[in-house]
Amino acid sequence: MKKIIAICTGAALVAALYSCDDRGGATPDLPDEQESWIEIETYAGGELGTTFNRSASAFEDPTPAVELAGMEYDFKQGEYFFERSFTENTAPFDGLGPLYLRSSCLDCHPGYGHGKRMERYRWNDYGNGYLLVLYDPKDNSYLTSLTGMPQTQAVAPFKAPLDETKISIEWKEYVDEWGNKFEDGETYSLIYPEVTIPADAYYVPVLSKNGPLDASEVGIRLESTIGIYGSGLIDAIPDDSLLVQYRKEEAMGIPLNPAIYAGGQWQSQYSNTKQGNGEKHPFRYTYALSRGAVQDGPGANAIWNITNVTRSDRRYHYMTVAYATKASQDPDVQAAFYDYFPEYKTDAGVEKDIYNYLMGEYTDEYGKTVPVVDAEMNDEDYVDFMIWHRGLAVPAARDLDDEQVQLGRKLFREIGCAVCHRPSWKTGDDELNDPNNYFNRGDARLPKYPHQTIWPYTDLVQHQLKMVNDIRGGWCRTTPLWGRGLSLICSGHQDRLHDCRARNVIEAIMWHGAQDSDARKSVEAFRGLDKEERDAVVKFINAI
Repeated sequence: MKKIIAICTGAALVAALYSCDDRGGATPDLPDEQESWIEIETYAGGELGTTFNRSASAFEDPTPAVELAGMEYDFKQGEYFFERSFTENTAPFDGLGPLYLRSSCLDCHPGYGHGKRMERYRWNDYGNGYLLVLYDPKDNSYLTSLTGMPQTQAVAPFKAPLDETKISIEWKEYVDEWGNKFEDGETYSLIYPEVTIPADAYYVPVLSKNGPLDASEVGIRLESTIGIYGSGLIDAIPDDSLLVQYRKEEAMGIPLNPAIYAGGQWQSQYSNTKQGNGEKHPFRYTYALSRGAVQDGPGANAIWNITNVTRSDRRYHYMTVAYATKASQDPDVQAAFYDYFPEYKTDAGVEKDIYNYLMGEYTDEYGKTVPVVDAEMNDEDYVDFMIWHRGLAVPAARDLDDEQVQLGRKLFREIGCAVCHRPSWKTGDDELNDPNNYFNRGDARLPKYPHQTIWPYTDLVQHQLKMVNDIRGGWCRTTPLWGRGLSLICSGHQDRLHDCRARNVIEAIMWHGAQDSDARKSVEAFRGLDKEERDAVVKFINAI
């Protein structure tokens, strides 16, 4: 077991509160003694969630909570399912397809971190964490003929819904209102992606809920995978604490996404009515803020929908009716289907057999939905995977005793960055929420993080940066900053923002500076710093 540096229990429980300073920013009220706040904030994931590894494997460590619970072996077993490629028929990694995005989780999360900026879209280019976001610009709704994360690969005899070889990513230069230059003459560069997909790349008709679309009418964006370490700690933040944060920001006059929150109340929350009972929890995961609990969040869904590997609670494929209909009527698919899937031959005929297999179920004569696909990932392996996913530690903050880092920390708060990049949170009892209803409340099979002070540097709220070719819908969750300074050594890159357009911290900051961006005032204040101060802010961000 790794040695954990001991700190004062009382200090470990100090939470950061906010107070306005004379520049209109927000600063946490912390103990006056410098050594006290350094001790506290060094433990980015609290006593139960922090690793002091700062090497190339820093994002891969289990939390102390995993070790204290004796789950190290299960954690390593779960790790296999993140790192290894799934196949069509090689146990225990079998079940790939019929359609898929990637065959391995690690392909999207290089070094367990954020996806990297790519010059082209290829599913098997290591580090390509891009998910295509194809939507109807009229109302920002996803296309109904493609899955929310469009698949570009298929196992025989099926055909991919989208031919990725025809997807074009062009990186364009952008010049901001300041000419990409600070007042002292230092310059920076800004680029953004423009993606095009021709009509002949689509195997399925291009349909939205508003009707058929011409390929030229489709909205196309890229959204990258995020770092996955610390997901369990964010899950341990109480739902009520998130509501308090929204109400605080509403009182401050900060614009909030009205589809999620307005008038002091949630307007929408995450729920699962297919596997779960519809219980609701605040959104807290993904750039698009689409998930509400890690037990039914990015990893729990990705191990199914990225690979289409079924499990006991999801004996059906990540699939659309449009694709299943198209493939079931495709003469090439019909001719070869029974060669690959003889066990699915029934008296219903080849078209119906293909359709039922792809949809993973059929409706019997009594109107009951009957699953036709076996569970390809067994329950023990899935539990191990979730122990791993919930058990990834956060790297400790580094060099907080460095004078330049301390200057950067002070300026980060003074210019208002800490308003959205809220420094710390306090976890609750961490009894577990699972909208999927796979894990029970308080389930002892997973690691827990009760009553920890953690430092993710995010408010977990969406804001608008008004960037050119912005994220779908314009609202983007504040990215946690913890550990990101180790991206270069762990993941081989330091690309940032939702589509990896920022190649370093300065570019990420300057992309916040559009005229009507929610972060405009902070960027103006950042531009008012001299070079030494700007460098200090960057060094601080890379230290946490």
